[in-house]
Amino acid sequence: MAEAAGIAPQRAWGKGRLVAKPFAGRTRLAEFYQEGCAKIRLPETFNATMEAVLINSSGGLTGGDHMEWSFAAGEGTHLTLTTQACEKIYKASAGTADVTAQISVGAGATVHWLPQETILFDRASLSRRLEVDLAEGAEFLAVEAVLLGRKAMGEAMREGLFQDRWRIRKNGVLLHAENLRLSGDIAGLTQELAVLGGQVAFATLFYTGADCEQQVDTLRSLIGGIGGGVSRYQVAGEDKLIARLVAPDGFALRKILIPVISHLRKGASVPKVWNL
Repeated sequence: MAEAAGIAPQRAWGKGRLVAKPFAGRTRLAEFYQEGCAKIRLPETFNATMEAVLINSSGGLTGGDHMEWSFAAGEGTHLTLTTQACEKIYKASAGTADVTAQISVGAGATVHWLPQETILFDRASLSRRLEVDLAEGAEFLAVEAVLLGRKAMGEAMREGLFQDRWRIRKNGVLLHAENLRLSGDIAGLTQELAVLGGQVAFATLFYTGADCEQQVDTLRSLIGGIGGGVSRYQVAGEDKLIARLVAPDGFALRKILIPVISHLRKGASVPKVWNL
């Protein structure tokens, strides 16, 4: 109605920042900032680690909305970043929703980037970027899962735009780069065997740490070879693991993802806000 009247609709905007530091053998808060619809909550972990739950209080994103997150884990800290719920990207009448996340991981620190799934509705338009800088001895685990509509609700993303850009650097050297773009006839494109083969749920998992080589066989066993695969690479002497997973719906994808994530977290479960 606002557009019909020549009035620009209000757009959601949010910016959140968190810096963690080591203190008395635990990971503690050093800096904290939130603005607009970006909120951060810190549940009690009852151990030496810190968990941050990210919230978009606008309830979802559409064209023209913007979210910006920034995190830094100080030397020797352990930080898990997740979201309160799945991020919903609604139909865009104009413009593209933009989400950026910048993460810095200090020497010997660990960061697990574990947002819940992004749900893309029909005619959604989203551009997303992940920028990560790792210091010597840092461990980093990232999982991004996407649902092209909610199958149980009879929804499907038939048209729209989804762009995802990852850049991960170690000691200033590019360790991982990837660009994903799905646009136009999404339903037709994802039917291609080289894309999703008709599946509507998919995820990318990235891991770098001192034990990459030892993880490959176990991860392949957990995945089972039906819904994806795992590869190990070396870049400038640094190890990384990449897993690609596909599934018919979000529930089936989580059944694969959760044991894989738990294994890479040394037996720790996914954050409590993840609920099957």
